[in-house]
Amino acid sequence: MRIAIVGPTYPYKGGGAQHTTELAHRLAALGHDVVIESWKAQYPSFLYPGQQTIDVPEGEPYPRTRRELDWRRPDGWLAAGRRFRSADLVILAVLSPVQVPAYLGMLYGLGLRSRRRSGTARRTRVVALCHNVLPHERKPWDEPLMRALLKRVDGVLTHSEQQGDLARTLTGKPVATVALPPHLPARSGARGEGIRNKLLFFGIVRPYKGLDLLLRALPEGVSLTVAGEFWGGMEQTKELIAELGIGDRVELRPGYVAADDVPELFAGADALVLPYRNATASQNVWLGHEHGVPVIATRVGALADNVRDGVDGLLVEPGDAEALRKAIERFYEDPERLRAGVRAVDPEPYWSDYTDALLRA
Repeated sequence: MRIAIVGPTYPYKGGGAQHTTELAHRLAALGHDVVIESWKAQYPSFLYPGQQTIDVPEGEPYPRTRRELDWRRPDGWLAAGRRFRSADLVILAVLSPVQVPAYLGMLYGLGLRSRRRSGTARRTRVVALCHNVLPHERKPWDEPLMRALLKRVDGVLTHSEQQGDLARTLTGKPVATVALPPHLPARSGARGEGIRNKLLFFGIVRPYKGLDLLLRALPEGVSLTVAGEFWGGMEQTKELIAELGIGDRVELRPGYVAADDVPELFAGADALVLPYRNATASQNVWLGHEHGVPVIATRVGALADNVRDGVDGLLVEPGDAEALRKAIERFYEDPERLRAGVRAVDPEPYWSDYTDALLRA
């Protein structure tokens, strides 16, 4: 099968780029003819305040990649759509409604007409692979844009039942759900030894991820490292730290964390804390376990699916700083027991299920 995947890949960074790249490798390994259609300019900078690209890849780059798409060039969207007429399947990786105008341009260029190959009528199928059906922090135009896209594709793939139900409110097209598979970079460095009374908050800092709750929940005698890009709220975070009087126990490391620096961060932490108010799918539980670190997480999205409560981490209800504090205190009653329960994830069964579901969609 000839497959075109439209989405970010190296030199773009982050989970979306890692997923697009790994998906291309996996589909090619199954014998499909796969190309990634990626971006040389994906978003306006004011819509993505963090660092967009990196110099060192976070995994093995996919060799058959075109980097011609530009959010400023509708003619390029149409040209990409015309190229897709030779494909059997087009996969649109949807990370934000901001992408929708470009995707609609590609669909217009593709056309919804049958074509003939070897005397048999064939039509390119299009699947919207939704990392998020709608953003965590929504704008008035997000839902109309996603509705316009999802009603024009042949199928939709989501990563949780909640997201699948949301997609069905926007389209009558078939919606499939399958767990997001691991797309973790290779781990290097030794697992941390001993208990340091230090926790880790890792990743882009946005309001829905609940860093403020964790700061309020931080027990006496426990320190915290916050490592990741701040998408706003840096000054408010500093003010909250000062108000709580925990400045001597909180280290802020704002900015993108290069892959080579990740093992050291996790080796210095007793546990990874994910105090999200809401979530869809995330790799961060698996990332913590890959580095031998238990995870304290809220029961939102797919986080709870990947933490074995009381075995390799602890689960707590979202939005409750006091409950989070008690969970952290409970963790420190016997941290070695939970560390002993941590196992790295085996990605193979997840990817087998994922590619099967995607090709069926």
